[in-house]
Amino acid sequence: MTDNIKVISPTTRQEGHAELRMEVDDEGIVTKGRYFSITPVRGLEKMVLNKSPETPPVLCQRICGVCPIPHTLASAEAVDSTLGIEIPNAAKLLRRATLAAHNINSAAIHHFLVAPDITDDSNFVAAVKSVSNIRKNVQYVVDMIAGEGIHPSDIRPGGMARNITPFTKDKLVTRMKALKPDLEAHVELIKNLVLEAGLPKDLGANLGDSVPFSPYASYGGNEFPYEDLTEVLPEAWYEDPEVGKRACTQIPLLKGKPQEVGPRANMEVHHGRKEKGVIAQHVARADEMLVNYNDLMEALDAIDTSANTMTNWKVEGTGELGFGVMSAPRGFNVHMAKVVEGRIAYYNALVPTTWNIPIMGPATEGFHWELGAHVIRAYDPCLSCATHVMVVDDEDQSVIKNEMVRI
Repeated sequence: MTDNIKVISPTTRQEGHAELRMEVDDEGIVTKGRYFSITPVRGLEKMVLNKSPETPPVLCQRICGVCPIPHTLASAEAVDSTLGIEIPNAAKLLRRATLAAHNINSAAIHHFLVAPDITDDSNFVAAVKSVSNIRKNVQYVVDMIAGEGIHPSDIRPGGMARNITPFTKDKLVTRMKALKPDLEAHVELIKNLVLEAGLPKDLGANLGDSVPFSPYASYGGNEFPYEDLTEVLPEAWYEDPEVGKRACTQIPLLKGKPQEVGPRANMEVHHGRKEKGVIAQHVARADEMLVNYNDLMEALDAIDTSANTMTNWKVEGTGELGFGVMSAPRGFNVHMAKVVEGRIAYYNALVPTTWNIPIMGPATEGFHWELGAHVIRAYDPCLSCATHVMVVDDEDQSVIKNEMVRI
């Protein structure tokens, strides 16, 4: 029996472009699944080199228009780390509140994208209205704390550009308390729709030897097991040479194993949940909205609106590699920076989708290929974030293809 090949290219209702290539048997059951990015590179990590330490948070928040908040925060934290900066507690609380509000917003966006998979016309309008209400309110929080909802201007190396006023704090707390019943109702609606959608119970549960990676329960910090990290070129990871040639991301491993990141992994590491698969991903993402809501309220309550939010710092830095690790909507977002003589000498980002790419394809195995798109969408992949590599001509350094870096 000769296996057939089924290809979904590009996969849909996600940010960026990727391809899902599946080998199937005569019944259409996936025997081998491979998922890889075909999104062109943006090159922002190269753009920040030799720039001032203030530059990476401004440029690297443009890695993605869907999740700019975690990129801004991770970039600022990485720069703080390499400069040896300890930001004020008030700044930490403002950053924490910003991230929590954004995570709620991003989960709501994902619920809009997957609504056609989990509901019919009778519930679709209610689900979309619920999403819009939540997004409007939590985006307001980001606007007021971080300066802007999309590209936050007030998150900077050394802390935050400004504190919020007592009036703003009271207004945000009041608005978020009023939102809680609607948020709880939304979470229950999404979970019920997922559980009643008729998806196979174990769809997407084949995660191979991957390990759930979730070093922080909420707002992150500067600790990352860099000594355990290896990055594998796609030609060495994918058995199919054509896939390896076309794939646009390296494969990050910790202690030689792929890492699952995202809501389900967070729930396993920090809340003891063991369920795996598409349904577990959707349920975990919904429940995380309330986890982030509680984190947001705790941070708002603890903010001293009279406190300083910015630390004076020296541009020289420590000369050591600094890390910023953020609990982003799709999983852990890691930025790395090194400042030497006042300039960015090294910069790298390991974004959530990069971690999940090697496990998403195999997670389609064992089920009909037409269910493969459900598996991919459960991870809410962001390919523009993940793609940071290109082919460069050895002689004239011109870009040949947006595939792999050969500089």
